[in-house]
Amino acid sequence: MRDIAGKTAFVTGGASGIGLALGRAFAAAGANVMLADIETGALTEAVDALASTGVTVRGVICDVTDPADMEHAAQATCDAFGKVHIVCNNAGVGGGSGIEAISLETWRWVLDVNLMGVVHGVSAFLPHIMAHGEGGHIVNTASMAGIISGFGFSPYTASKFAVVAMSEGLALDLAPRGIGVTVLCPGYVRTRITESQRNRPQRYGPARIPAAGSRGSAIASDVAAMVQAGINPAAVASQVLDAIREDRLYVFTHPEMRAETEQRFATILRAMDESATKAGEIQ
Repeated sequence: MRDIAGKTAFVTGGASGIGLALGRAFAAAGANVMLADIETGALTEAVDALASTGVTVRGVICDVTDPADMEHAAQATCDAFGKVHIVCNNAGVGGGSGIEAISLETWRWVLDVNLMGVVHGVSAFLPHIMAHGEGGHIVNTASMAGIISGFGFSPYTASKFAVVAMSEGLALDLAPRGIGVTVLCPGYVRTRITESQRNRPQRYGPARIPAAGSRGSAIASDVAAMVQAGINPAAVASQVLDAIREDRLYVFTHPEMRAETEQRFATILRAMDESATKAGEIQ
């Protein structure tokens, strides 16, 4: 999609962080913007701030774990702007890590937001994009945690690996229809991801905090520090817009993490080579 001007972009998690940066970038490129978020106050502030610059922007309260909410958001977007062309399934939460305090409720919450939120977004919006026949683009926010599994036994990592795989499959299915797909795999970005518990619904129960001195506690502390020192969300949004225009599947914001990626794939290839050797010996 070379020309974003005049198109309509929908963004979940749009009241802060990467989502708000995407909304600003789309607006600056001349698109109509619908921001969606679960936080009413933050969403109102974000919409008002963007609208004050003269851009065309709306907001809709949306819990991405609820497919009915996503269907409502899709209809609200089409009612406001007539059509929707770009959908950014960006809403995401962090979750506890480690084996010391495994919480099934946390696993369900993280997977419901990070994975099923993307599924609900595709399910709700794709029929609208296909109906107008003008093409479009879907952006799914994953993470470098969906490429390298350095966080241990973590629902966050599991969800992001799933988003990467789902996006790769979706790209194959939608390419013949003129609809592009990008999977965003950022490293550390200055967002509120480490404050995700503020939006944890009561139905998922209280969070379990890893014990002091545990590996899970150490990971949480390290991640918080690296997020605080992360890159500006605006830099991420700029790369996403470039990827949409150039129809690129992957966006990697931290090329310095290549070595860790190569290490993972080298281990996989070594295991495959060993398996091939064993198979030859058995024959």
